[in-house]
Amino acid sequence: MVENRPFLTFLTHAFLLLGFAVVALPVYVAVIASTHDLQTLLTGSVPLLPGSHFIENYSQILTGASAANGLPNYSHMAMNSLIMALAIMAGKIAISILSAFAIVYFRFPFRVLAFWIIFVTLMLPVEVRILPTYKIVADLGMLNSWAGLTIPLIASATATFLFRQFFMTVPDEILEAARVDGAGPMKFFRDILLPLSRTNIGALCVILFIYGWVQYLWPLLVTTDTGYYTLMMGMKRMVTAQDGTIPWNFVMAGAVLAMLPPILVVVFMQRLFIRGLTETEK
Repeated sequence: MVENRPFLTFLTHAFLLLGFAVVALPVYVAVIASTHDLQTLLTGSVPLLPGSHFIENYSQILTGASAANGLPNYSHMAMNSLIMALAIMAGKIAISILSAFAIVYFRFPFRVLAFWIIFVTLMLPVEVRILPTYKIVADLGMLNSWAGLTIPLIASATATFLFRQFFMTVPDEILEAARVDGAGPMKFFRDILLPLSRTNIGALCVILFIYGWVQYLWPLLVTTDTGYYTLMMGMKRMVTAQDGTIPWNFVMAGAVLAMLPPILVVVFMQRLFIRGLTETEK
């Protein structure tokens, strides 16, 4: 029986509202600022009510008209970020699920050691691996290319670990039944394991898409060609003063648009995301 304690209920809701305010206030300020003109924002204070320049600011960002102010092409950078995020997401899931499948269902020497070597890489921060990774990419001639932007980021120890833990919960009787029916390893993987892993894949798609979308440091290192600039790089360049003035109305409009793809991914895939992280039995 759950006790009804009004004070604890009030305290819980107060903390929830406080947390929501802390998260939502910067987003609200960005949305409101994106609807005003530059002169209003240069006064030193952001109005709390929407302005009348919503359509003008967003249309200039999306159509590239803001390039006249020295800003990078927003639509092109957004497409680059989308391609990079989708490639990283697909690559990480494909490599991780096949790696976990091999570790769990194949018997070969040092397979457990191989898994733990993969798992230990979780303890190595990106900053530790970024210089040798850059050296390899540069030696292979993959700077300023899609291969250089995506291939070094598609290995995922986290996804491999999650798929391995799930595969270990699949009953051995399913594997034996597949063998009796004459199913080979890849048919068992394609027809049984992949459908069972649907919720796990959905949850990882959300996490890995956002991981690829917000990449900043790696594209900054391997990209000098403006044709490969990603949205996060462009956002940094948008706050660089043009003739001594930062176009904050375009910066805020760009920031709001940059938040939309991750939000849409989470909204449309939230059921798979929650089920993939909470279900223990399939």
